[in-house]
Amino acid sequence: MTSKVKINLEYIINCSPKVLYNRLSTASGLTEWFADDVRVRGKRYTFIWDGSEQTAEMTLHKENRLVRFSWIDEEDDSYFEFKITRDELTGDVSLLITDFAEEDEVEETRGLWDSQVDALKHVLGS
Repeated sequence: MTSKVKINLEYIINCSPKVLYNRLSTASGLTEWFADDVRVRGKRYTFIWDGSEQTAEMTLHKENRLVRFSWIDEEDDSYFEFKITRDELTGDVSLLITDFAEEDEVEETRGLWDSQVDALKHVLGS
């Protein structure tokens, strides 16, 4: 079994951390840009893309700052995480995404996040 590599991505998002957090942590917010549909039961989030679904548990969250989802059906401890930071000097809000991918899928995964975040920016009008 190949080990997954950690991917860290950063995007500047022109909106308040509060508005961004809502898009990262709620079913309705995630449906707008991340998945075709999202169902939530307690801390379990089921993400649906093109008819297939994957379930993750929200294992970490800090209001307007951080959301982490850990995949239920993965044998490793892989997760994906959204972290919101604001630059003290410029006031720029950044979205830091941490994800994991097989070594031969890193570029593909980066490309996928780029297009997902483009959709997010479109929804936010930024």
